[in-house]
Amino acid sequence: MPTEHLSPAQPAYVLRGHTSQVHALSFAHNNSRLFTGDADGWVVSWSLAYKRPTAVWRPHSSTVLGFSVWGTDRVITHGRDSKLLIWKLAITDEENLDKILPVDNTQENCKKPEIIHALTVNTLNFCSFAWCPDDHDSTFPQVLSKQTGAPYPILISVPSALDSEGIDIFKLPSEKRTSTIPADKTVKTGMVMALAIHSTNSKLRLIAGYESGHTIVYGQSLPENKWQKLYSAQPHSQPILSLAPSPSFDYYLTSSADAIIAKHPLLSADTAVNPESKPLKLSNTKHAGQQGLSIRSDGKIYATAGWDARVHVYSAKTMKELAVLKWHKEGCYATAFAEIDAPAAHSLEAAGPYQSNDGSEQIQAVNSSTNEPLPGTTLTTVPAPSSTVSQRRDLKAQTTHWLAAGSKDGKVSLWDIY
Repeated sequence: MPTEHLSPAQPAYVLRGHTSQVHALSFAHNNSRLFTGDADGWVVSWSLAYKRPTAVWRPHSSTVLGFSVWGTDRVITHGRDSKLLIWKLAITDEENLDKILPVDNTQENCKKPEIIHALTVNTLNFCSFAWCPDDHDSTFPQVLSKQTGAPYPILISVPSALDSEGIDIFKLPSEKRTSTIPADKTVKTGMVMALAIHSTNSKLRLIAGYESGHTIVYGQSLPENKWQKLYSAQPHSQPILSLAPSPSFDYYLTSSADAIIAKHPLLSADTAVNPESKPLKLSNTKHAGQQGLSIRSDGKIYATAGWDARVHVYSAKTMKELAVLKWHKEGCYATAFAEIDAPAAHSLEAAGPYQSNDGSEQIQAVNSSTNEPLPGTTLTTVPAPSSTVSQRRDLKAQTTHWLAAGSKDGKVSLWDIY
């Protein structure tokens, strides 16, 4: 069929229930759940098998900036009310929580999960937190390998409470601030707008995007050492709205209020800064105002949420636009990909299956390059061919290549792509 006669792509599903802009999205629990957060502070956990809410509560009195799942029973939420909260919420806890969506919910005192930790942080920047496992902590390998659900230690990075151009790093579960990266005095960066952090063999790298359009990578080779600047560039003429490191953490992308998407190198944490360093590639997309940048876990594609009410999908290798998903009538603010390294997508040998008497198998999501278990994932049972309709529906939902988009219209579109 000629291209001009093809109908525009349509989302596979549309999740309705928020009454304000959807600013944050995150897939969780081996793609069985999608968390959505809005400008009024509400969070909804959706079952992707049934497209229905499994838990609804209002953790914040203002915009939800971001969230993530920590281990098997912790959810981190970050609001513009200057609070970063950690909730106890395993899948088994959902039955005790409200499921009335914000559009129908008139009561402020709905049932909430138990708060485990609470941090007061700077949110004037509208910058969401970033986190990574703390592999320097002596308990990390033991906790992760046991997969008991106990939370492994993590590091949280947020804009500094004392200087909106600096960055604070906290450790959980101790809630202690471990270090602060001061504002760069050699360049006028403005406020921190976006963050990412990564730890490899106890060496930390932190990526920051700034109001000035600058991006800087900092490194710390040992916990007792000072942070060093590894890379600095100004590829954007407008504030950086989002950034995302590649799954292998060998490059990262930035998007801005301008039309540029920039690809940057990620150097080793003990590499000295090179004054001649510059972006690997700049792509003028002709679409100003792209945020919510996310890279799929297989590293093949990435997506942005556009102020033009469209979701733009690009090739990570060529940075060329592959698709424009148009359904929302108002600007889009967030995107998220389902984990492609979902249990059924793995080599059973690499994932370490367990064959049961009923023909089902237990497998676990692993990193496709290292075959190590992905943090926060658990053993998942893949049903036998004679499994129930419900089990097959769960499996299909967990292995679909979902792309979710959140919009100013309060709706979340789910697309099944590539």
